[in-house]
Amino acid sequence: QVQLVESGGGLVQPGGSLRLSCVASGFVFRWYDMSWYRQAPGKERESVASITNTGGSTNYLDSVKGRFTISRDNAKNTVYLQMNSLKPEDTAVYYCSSALPSRRVWGQGTQVTVSS
Repeated sequence: QVQLVESGGGLVQPGGSLRLSCVASGFVFRWYDMSWYRQAPGKERESVASITNTGGSTNYLDSVKGRFTISRDNAKNTVYLQMNSLKPEDTAVYYCSSALPSRRVWGQGTQVTVSS
């Protein structure tokens, strides 16, 4: 079955870095664009970054531009989110996602907490 499994979240101090990973299975990963979303407590889920199926084009939420980098390795069925210069306002559950023909699929999420 289709599955997305995130990892790499944790507690980090402001200014620190984390790299999130998302391993996909159950569909042809290289055919589909991938995205990272996040949801903070009491807020709506928002798109943070997206990457096309070949990795040739990326898009970012304005507030993370220059700090976050999305990338993918189609040989490993994995999408990454490198997060640098983290701020307390980046605290959220981060989800990877893809819009397959039948439905949008989501991982279970990984918690990122930025705090001193």
